[in-house]
Amino acid sequence: MPKKPVVKKSNALINASYTISLAEQRLILLAIVNANGELEKMGELTVRAQDYADQWGVSLSTAYESLRDAAEQLFERRFTFQEETTKGLKTTVSRWVSHVAYVEGAASVDLAFAPHVQPLLCDLREKFTHYALEQVANLSSVHAVRLYELLIAWRSTGQTPVIEVAELRQRLGIESKEYARMTDFKRRVLDFAIKQINEHTDITATYEQHKRGRLITGFSFSFVLKPSEKADRRRK
Repeated sequence: MPKKPVVKKSNALINASYTISLAEQRLILLAIVNANGELEKMGELTVRAQDYADQWGVSLSTAYESLRDAAEQLFERRFTFQEETTKGLKTTVSRWVSHVAYVEGAASVDLAFAPHVQPLLCDLREKFTHYALEQVANLSSVHAVRLYELLIAWRSTGQTPVIEVAELRQRLGIESKEYARMTDFKRRVLDFAIKQINEHTDITATYEQHKRGRLITGFSFSFVLKPSEKADRRRK
């Protein structure tokens, strides 16, 4: 029986600040799975439209269009991440890829992750999170994918610390002018993402809002593994 595709990411990358589309997120995840945490595979990776269609449950024509659009935008995308070093906290801004190309005849994308990205996908000694790619296959919101990754990084405790509103917006890739009203942020981002996560992934999640006076200043999240997933793990 073939092994299920698994996404492996440094927690620094999961907590990074960046904004990308759902198609770009899906392209990156498929490339990460193809690399399988092996540095020697990072030179150039290929993602085919057929793989995209099969994994995300879309038509081949939609996969063609999504990959083409993602390839056009991905090179310009940047992200910011932080690492603890012997000199102190280091903040780095990097592109995702050093090059990306849509191959018309093959209906595929060739890309290479940027040098700063590669260690965040390959150094699996500590502070890394992994999950089965199938868990995010049915998430149609890029914010839901980001929130699932953020939560699953706390798999051992099932609960996150309080995350300040500004930091949470950055981690979910929310632009400064997007969902500026808290009611819109909660309804259109958090509530929608939680609903998708609870319906389509292996966890059931809730959130709690934290206030200073009447002002919401942060959120914390709790989640449990669904009973069927617990049973599957016990059988393994």
